[in-house]
Amino acid sequence: MDARAGAFSVSERAARRIAEIVSAQPGASGPDAQALRVAVLAGGCSGFQYSFKLEPSPDAEDYVIPAGAARVVVDPVSLDLLGGAELDFSDALMGAHFTVRNPNATSSCGCGTSFSID
Repeated sequence: MDARAGAFSVSERAARRIAEIVSAQPGASGPDAQALRVAVLAGGCSGFQYSFKLEPSPDAEDYVIPAGAARVVVDPVSLDLLGGAELDFSDALMGAHFTVRNPNATSSCGCGTSFSID
């Protein structure tokens, strides 16, 4: 694992929620259980947007970040934009969702999934 992988972290709340989601999937147990892929894609109202999806296995170049009983995978390009960031889970009045606290983001939109970097 590359040293940069430690620059992206997963909060306990997010790790618990990922484990809940994965355990609800068919064939969820064992080392081949699905992982949450966190990616940064071009688009959104501020230039970049976060993407979250379950995947059965990481790609060879992915960074695998243990998250309690679950795991998070991030591709190298996204990891460069997520340096120092933390994946969290919020269960608030406005709804439950994953959030990224990204110190590299210079601005973001109101939805919280789109950001820009100068």
